[in-house]
Parts: sequence; C-alpha cells; structure tokens
Amino acid sequence: MLSVLRDRTYRHLFAAQVVSLVGTGLATVALGLLAYDIAGADAGSVLGTALAIKMVAYVAIAPAVGALADRLPRRVLMVGSDLTRATVALALPFVDQVWQVYVLIFLLQAASAAFTPTFQAVIPDVLPAERDYTQALSLSRLAYDLESLFSPALAAALLSLVTYNWLFLGTVAGFLGSAALVVSAVLPKPHASDVPRTGRAYAKATAGTRLFFATPRLRALLALNLAVAAASAMVTVNSVVYVRHTLGLGSAEVSLALGAYGAGSMAVALLLPRVLERVCDRTVMLRGALLLAVVFAGLGGLTTAGSGGWRWPALLVIWAAFGAACSMVLTPTGRLIRRSAPPEERTAAFAAQFSLSHGCWLLTYPLAGWLGATAGLEPAVVVLGAIALASGLLAGRVWPSRETVGVEHEHTSLHEGHPHLIDAVRVGNAWRHSHTPLPDALHAHR
Repeated sequence: MLSVLRDRTYRHLFAAQVVSLVGTGLATVALGLLAYDIAGADAGSVLGTALAIKMVAYVAIAPAVGALADRLPRRVLMVGSDLTRATVALALPFVDQVWQVYVLIFLLQAASAAFTPTFQAVIPDVLPAERDYTQALSLSRLAYDLESLFSPALAAALLSLVTYNWLFLGTVAGFLGSAALVVSAVLPKPHASDVPRTGRAYAKATAGTRLFFATPRLRALLALNLAVAAASAMVTVNSVVYVRHTLGLGSAEVSLALGAYGAGSMAVALLLPRVLERVCDRTVMLRGALLLAVVFAGLGGLTTAGSGGWRWPALLVIWAAFGAACSMVLTPTGRLIRRSAPPEERTAAFAAQFSLSHGCWLLTYPLAGWLGATAGLEPAVVVLGAIALASGLLAGRVWPSRETVGVEHEHTSLHEGHPHLIDAVRVGNAWRHSHTPLPDALHAHR
C-alpha cells in the first residue's frame, strides 16, 4: 500500500491531508473547552449548534465549489482554503461571545467544504492507475481513522503543558503546513472539455447532483451514504450514553469504545486493496451496508439485555464491526465516482458526494440524539437500524447487478489530443473506444 508514496506529488498531497487532519483534531478539542469557558453548563448546546452549522456549511458550500471548479486553478482553491482556515483558527482564541463562535465555525467549515472535494478530485489525475488509486483511497481512510485516535492523545499531552488556547496555534500550523505542501506539489493540469461551460450558476452548482441522480450506481451510493450515516451517528452520539449510563463505566472507556470503531475501520482499509483486485465494488459495498443491519441487530440484543460483565467486550466488538462495515462502504467510494464522472466533471461529482453524504449526517445525528434522549436507546437502535437496512436493500435494487463494463462507440467531433480520447484509436474520420456509459454532454445522444 505504501508504494504509492513513491510518487512525489501524491506524497506531498497525502502529507497535506495528514497535517490538516491533525490541525482539525486539535481544533475540535480546543473548541469544546472554549465553549465551556463561554457558556458553562450550556456548552453542550453550543457544540450541538456548531455541529449543525458545520453540516449546513458542508451541504451548502460544496455544490458552489463544484460550480467554480472550472474557473479557479485547483492549487489556488486548495491553498486559499487552507489560508482561510488558518486565519479563522487564529481568531478563535480571541472570541468571547457565542455568536462569534458560530460565525467563525461557519467560515472554517465552508473553507473545508472547498478544500476536500477539490483534493479528492485531484488524486485520480495524480494516480491514474486503478491499483494505485485504490491504495490511495485506503491510505486516506487510514488517515481519518488514525487522526481520530492520535489527535485527542496529542491534545491531552499538550494540555498538560499549555492552556487550550495554544491548541489553536497547532491548528494554524497544520493548515499552513498543508498549504505549503500543496504549493510544493506539481499538480497535473486539469482536464479541459470541448463542451462549453457556460450557463446559469444554479445549473453549474447542481451539475454534480444531477450526475448522481442520472447514474444508477451513484443513486445507489446515495442510499449507501444514508446507511453509513445511520451507523456512524449511533456511534458518535450515543457512545457516551452506552458506556457511562448503560454500562456504568468511566470516561476512559468512552475513548476505548471510539477507538474500537476506528480499529475496525482501519483493519478493513488495510485489507481492501487486495480484496478489490478480486471482488467488484458493488459486492463489497452492498455487503458492507447489509452488515450494518446485522450489527444493529446485535446492538439491539445488547441494549435490551440485563446486567452482565460480557456486555462491555460485546460493545467493543459491535463498535469495531460498525467501523469495519462503514469502511467497506466508504473506502471504494472514490473508485465509484471516478468511473462514473468524466475527468472534467470530477470536482463537481466529488463536491456532490461531499454535500449529499453530509446531508445524510445532518439527518441522522439529531435523530440519534433526540430518539436516544426522549424515547430511549432501544427505539433509537430500531429506527436507525431500519434506516440502514432499508438503505442497503434500496442500493442493491437500484444498482444493476451486471453493469455494462464498456460500450464501444465513436466520436467524430473531438479533436486529437482531447483528454477523453486518451485510449481511443483512429478509425476513418472518427475516434473509437469503449468505457462505462457516462451521462455527460459528450455522450448525450448515445
């Protein structure tokens, strides 16, 4: 898997992702302490509102980024996003009002919504080989999981030496380091299209979303996003309830439970590159979604069970299984989008995935919290488990079991050297090649 790091450009971009994630993790810890300083006992409501603002920013800003992607150089967009995030993080220690926190969080997450889809769309151009790209996706999944484990530990170590305000400087350093690494990377030129990119801003902003609804496998991905959101919401929102209230354990065990989720995800991310060489994406992703429903059934049994020392190790196993199943769905997602979108529309497609997936979390996060708090954990498990099961079954229904791998066709209006003709052969006055059907303007009449 580490062989892809031999590519200098990818190595710099991956390092940018890692230092950016560490900075974000430090900011998460520091933000909780800042909220407590400002709001005291109401810190939970402040953080809950901040999380909602984060999701709203992701859902609203990412499509706009897809609309602007063809007008701004990708390096400028990513570096500008990092510098914006660094500036916001530098301002956070000086706020003393709750509304100021909300404004800065929106700006911070809006910049993240610009950076992440652009970064994701660059990687397929840097690593065009399927095997290399799959390994890169697994490394990215590992980076997210390791950050969730490493950043809190780093923050705890730093807090033993300095006050929490200094953590924001670590966040600033992470974003500035990310910007420097992006600047140092030699990015491939973006794919240009002969199809005019004029039109209304609304049409451009919704291009990626329309691509999702026009492509069966991407429609299935929408359902799979909802299944993953149901499981991750249960883990994120209710881990502390299960550990502290249901099992009567301490704060350290909460960290262990979240660590078990991350460990399950990392284990699958390490295994998937080899698995995907033999098994298709559809099989892996659908089985991951159905495994989520099975794990919810196990969680239901744990939730309704009486006392017993077996429940704590059982919860760790269940949380690890949730992480493994989510990773089975999430890790191949980039491969699916790359195969479904022409190169010049990848940023819009990744932006749509970023926006739509976070829209699912915007639904399931409050649902998990509200049901758990008002109706109890049992109804929360039933409802979220039903969502995961229904979403997995829907994905299997709308994703054809035997997709056409390649359709041979010809292009007569594209000039020699056009990026879409990279594997085409000249036949008379036309260029002939085959690929998975694409619902774009180049193939609108096919």
